[in-house]
Amino acid sequence: MPPVSSCDCPHLDCVGEITKEELIQKSHGQCQDCKVGGPNLWACLENGCAYVGCGESHADHSTVHSQETRHNLTVNLTTLRVWCYACGKEVFLERKLGPHSLHANSKPLPSPQKADQVRARLPAVCHNGLLCLTGLKNIGNTCYMNAALQALSNCPPLTQFFLECGGLVRTDKKPALCKSYQKLVSDLWHKNRPSYVVPTNLFQGIKAINPMFRGYSQQDSQEFLRCLMDQLHEELKELVAEPYDQSNSITVDDSPMEDNHSQSDDFQSCESCGSSERADNEVQGGNVLMDNTNEAEMLIPEQDEIQANREWQKEKNMINDLYRNQKEATCWLTTYWKSVIYNIWPGFVAVISDVFDGTIVSSVQCLTCDRVSVTLENFQDISLPIPGKEDLAKLHSSTHQTSLVKAGSCGEAYAPQGWIAFVMEYIKRCVIYLLCSSLVTLQDCLAAFFARDELKGDNMYSCEKCKKLRNGVKFCKVQSLPEILCIHLKRFRHELMFSTKISTHVSFPLEGLDLQPFLAKDSSTQTTNYDLLSVICHHGTASSGHYIAYCRNDLNNLWYEFDDQSVTEVSESCVQNAEAYVLFYKKSNEDAVKERRRVSGLFNIMEPSLLQFYISRQWLNKFKTFAEPGPISNDDFLCSHGGVPPNKATFIDDLVVMLPQNVWDHLYSRYGGGPAVNHLYVCHTCQIEIEKLEKRRKSELDMFVRLNKAFQEEESPVVIYCISMQWFRDWEGFVKGKDNDPPGPIDNSKIAVNKNGYLTLKQGADSGQISEETWNFLHSIYGGGPLLTVRPNISHQESESSQSEEKIEVETRSV
Repeated sequence: MPPVSSCDCPHLDCVGEITKEELIQKSHGQCQDCKVGGPNLWACLENGCAYVGCGESHADHSTVHSQETRHNLTVNLTTLRVWCYACGKEVFLERKLGPHSLHANSKPLPSPQKADQVRARLPAVCHNGLLCLTGLKNIGNTCYMNAALQALSNCPPLTQFFLECGGLVRTDKKPALCKSYQKLVSDLWHKNRPSYVVPTNLFQGIKAINPMFRGYSQQDSQEFLRCLMDQLHEELKELVAEPYDQSNSITVDDSPMEDNHSQSDDFQSCESCGSSERADNEVQGGNVLMDNTNEAEMLIPEQDEIQANREWQKEKNMINDLYRNQKEATCWLTTYWKSVIYNIWPGFVAVISDVFDGTIVSSVQCLTCDRVSVTLENFQDISLPIPGKEDLAKLHSSTHQTSLVKAGSCGEAYAPQGWIAFVMEYIKRCVIYLLCSSLVTLQDCLAAFFARDELKGDNMYSCEKCKKLRNGVKFCKVQSLPEILCIHLKRFRHELMFSTKISTHVSFPLEGLDLQPFLAKDSSTQTTNYDLLSVICHHGTASSGHYIAYCRNDLNNLWYEFDDQSVTEVSESCVQNAEAYVLFYKKSNEDAVKERRRVSGLFNIMEPSLLQFYISRQWLNKFKTFAEPGPISNDDFLCSHGGVPPNKATFIDDLVVMLPQNVWDHLYSRYGGGPAVNHLYVCHTCQIEIEKLEKRRKSELDMFVRLNKAFQEEESPVVIYCISMQWFRDWEGFVKGKDNDPPGPIDNSKIAVNKNGYLTLKQGADSGQISEETWNFLHSIYGGGPLLTVRPNISHQESESSQSEEKIEVETRSV
């Protein structure tokens, strides 16, 4: 579509001078005719006209004003969208970027747009070297997504990962959202970037994951953020190696029938950690059929039919023998997976966790026996309540406790008091309530979140020591702080029939947010100060409104407003007056900045004779952008044996950076970690183990194809076994190489239902039907259950009729 300029609406020349601050001030007013208040008031944009009128939800006096005065342009004071009555469409005020426009006192009017309209493209390079940033096109009520994406893209640790560590953005998981996000970030920060980009691919991926975002209705920006980050984490997390210990290595024989295998019953095969792709198999005619009909021909060699039947009978007998010796076979399998899977990839690494993960420690104390139970939980964002005036008075009172009560006491809230102390405390609270300002700060919200929670009444604590419900107190503290702290203010309250919004202004610092008061005493976190990176704001009500984002640019430290396609420089005071909804803070550490400058200087004094060392590109990116990068970790490109895993050899250049010895020595002495690597080689041990894994996969797939083919050719099987198709799809993804993780034990619990003490097949269950030999084969390897069988019960009359159908009876027996 060609760019649209201001000449598409000839009435734009009639617009007078007006600032966004003036529009916001008008939004708090009322209709000049019927005196109704907002939201969704409309302001006339005619030069010299200050009229404000109501919209269609009331008497529509704004339209009447336009008809009577011939003033054509009006702006919605909630969404800041501009409408031309004469043209009968939404229009946009053109951004005229002159040499000093970014520093002008009056700001261009932000104007969200519909999917079929665009604004004139701005030059990628602005006049006088001024920075020109990129907006995001609104493709149908997607301001919630655009604001979230702009706020996230202005978080340097995450953005630099996608820009500089592209080799790690690899996934086979659908819908490959990390690829779409990487492309979006590249477009937003390219040196020849356009004035706006259209996030269509990423939006389609989000809709494929979560049906809530389908359609064109307004959604919650914070919920979108959680959905996006969860999916990015699932796609980008990868298994990495731990230091190799030769003493713990396991020798594995190729044959599963030998008797010299480990009998470790304590080891359990791991569950699948990733989201498996849906397999290509279908349940056709009640049987599990493979999608590739030529696979059986490829895997089964042609031979004399009689000899084949003899060999086939031997294999069936072998399978049944395996089933009867199931414990030995299962032990063999778990030992096999332990040697192959965990020697190569025993742990996880994920950039989302590195950037956003923190840990909260929760302590619950029983006020009867003083027992304290402690739990740790990770968080990627903190949802804070907005305290009211009574809550503020309680938070600011001296009696407010932020720690556990002394052992052996009932706590101050439960201690007996004299009437004088009671009256004095009551008077004190009343005075604090009257004098307490209605201004709410972000520190107040944090204090409310970490305040003591009294567990009593209907919310009593179940004490494990007392074995009874007891009064208790609960406290939360931060055990470890994330590099990027995401704070969500709980502005929306959703009831059964309606929703409301808390519009209380919450003041927040642009620099120096200190979380030291909320840190656990035994926390090892050194940096507790944070500076604001970006903030997502919501204008309007719970039922309608508009999202924008304010972001600090890391290149020039200036603040910009991102309103869909419109990008405008704003002052710090404009940001601080915003109605914050989601805030992104980054750890602030001057020592880290100085350290980066020191390392940059070392490159200028390196000697040609120095050795070259390899270092993880991902860790080096953390060093450039994190306040606390942590120890050097080269495990993302090394296996447990110290070599390069064969599956990473083809793109090893994307994973490593070469450093001169003096730089490596300095980083190693400062941060520790490792290991030191000055030579890269493909690990032969891993290659052998991967070949064993592939051999195992092929063997299982080959056997299943042959068993399934025999089952289909069998005219009247005596018994048919049922298997969960969910488990079967996981197994198929594993044997076909789509997933690295084995499926775990067979789980038929979701397709079984207990009726009168007997397990039967659940009606409409996602199940397939296999032969007894196939069940024995799979169960001998993976174990699990329960066993569900289907017995065809065909009467004599039905067997004589060509139109007869099988009557299915389901029975079960324990394994």
